[in-house]
Amino acid sequence: MALLEGRTAVVTGAAQGLGYAIAQAFVAEGANVVLGDLNEEAVVEAARQLGVGDRAVGMGCNVVELEQVDALARKAVEVFGSLDVMVNNAGITRDATMRKMTEEQFDQVIAVHLRGTWNGLKTASGIMREQEGGGSIINVSSISGKVGMLGQTNYSAAKAGIVGMTKAAAKEVGFKNVRVNAIQPGFINTAMTAAMRQDVIDSKLAEIPMGRAGEPSEVASVVLFLASDMSSYMTGTVQEIAGGRHL
Repeated sequence: MALLEGRTAVVTGAAQGLGYAIAQAFVAEGANVVLGDLNEEAVVEAARQLGVGDRAVGMGCNVVELEQVDALARKAVEVFGSLDVMVNNAGITRDATMRKMTEEQFDQVIAVHLRGTWNGLKTASGIMREQEGGGSIINVSSISGKVGMLGQTNYSAAKAGIVGMTKAAAKEVGFKNVRVNAIQPGFINTAMTAAMRQDVIDSKLAEIPMGRAGEPSEVASVVLFLASDMSSYMTGTVQEIAGGRHL
């Protein structure tokens, strides 16, 4: 039997990049998936491209708005009957040195990452704790939240905050068999990293002991593990997927 056969997952920020790779991994292992993204047109198309017909639904969602996250989660229950896995992946960057960073740039990143993750945690755990079998929530942090990155005081702070939020939430809902874990990806080949200058890419690769960027599928494999029963006795953990960049 596939790892997620008969289960339903919600993935935010799923129109492209890591979110889409995670949704791909889930449907390959039998899950029904609701993909959420700020870009409604793109996420509806992403759901169609998964090629699993009625097992994938795309829906517009601004994770900063609790009502919209709640609607996304309720859609999973309405269409598929349960919400078994929640992946809080949506994120943005507004990089600048502290001297040049505006309050708006700081607030935007904190809102999307911290409030957005909290909205997903609050909504999903509320549903999961009332259903038989509980559920698994995976929050996407970043290695930037552990080691810090130049020009990312907003992003690094937000991603570090997700780690603390994950651990606190795991303590709150573990007794209801709701597991909460986090991942910290490093430098991953996505559209965002591909847009960087080559000298910046080279400098980042030089910091990685494995000498290469990671692939979205490599991140998705770890998320799949945390979503499945293979990690049934794991909660409050932080899994680094960074090729040793954290060392």
